[in-house]
Amino acid sequence: MTVDGKITTRNFSPVDFTSREDKLHLFRQRALADAVLIGHSTLKRDNVRLGLPKTNLPETRIARSQTPYPIRVIVSNEGKIDHRLKIFQTDISPILIFSTTQMPQNFRAALREKATLYLTRHRHVDLAAMLRKLRSKYNVRTVACEGGATLFRSLLERGLINQLNLTVTPYIFGGANAPTLTGLSKEFLPASVHCSLIDMRVVGDECFLTYRIKHRH
Repeated sequence: MTVDGKITTRNFSPVDFTSREDKLHLFRQRALADAVLIGHSTLKRDNVRLGLPKTNLPETRIARSQTPYPIRVIVSNEGKIDHRLKIFQTDISPILIFSTTQMPQNFRAALREKATLYLTRHRHVDLAAMLRKLRSKYNVRTVACEGGATLFRSLLERGLINQLNLTVTPYIFGGANAPTLTGLSKEFLPASVHCSLIDMRVVGDECFLTYRIKHRH
């Protein structure tokens, strides 16, 4: 995020204001996870494959008894996901889509050829149930959520995040219409979330922070 807490511009353009070191940091965090999680809006906007660079990261994972690439998980309440997105052009790891029965039949037919669908009859995806499914069926222990802000906020509100990796970049955007970490919502969180700083690293003009999220019991 920028110094004033913005995670993108008001046009929601793909993030290009961070350094090469930050992009490597993202890959390293992704490489630690058994599954990588992304919301449909962010996936559509950034059109990422959610893979890893062909450096030694897949080999490092294999040495840790993980699959070469993390399982890729997409969350979408409406389910209108374009099957031509880049993520569906690579078969490096399974793709799971958690959506609802609002997903139109033609989208279901196209996506079933590329991914495994889990559709709930509720209007919104049950994120806790999704994580339980990832654990029980796919033996996932660590999930890296890469956005967007709406998905992050939903997980945060339900107490489903235990670590926040935050890069502060040397820019100030200003403006009410550029989203922050928890999106554009003017509503406060149901309760304030207490973070505990467990690591801080400065590289160039960027600051890499790791927080443990403290949950109320």
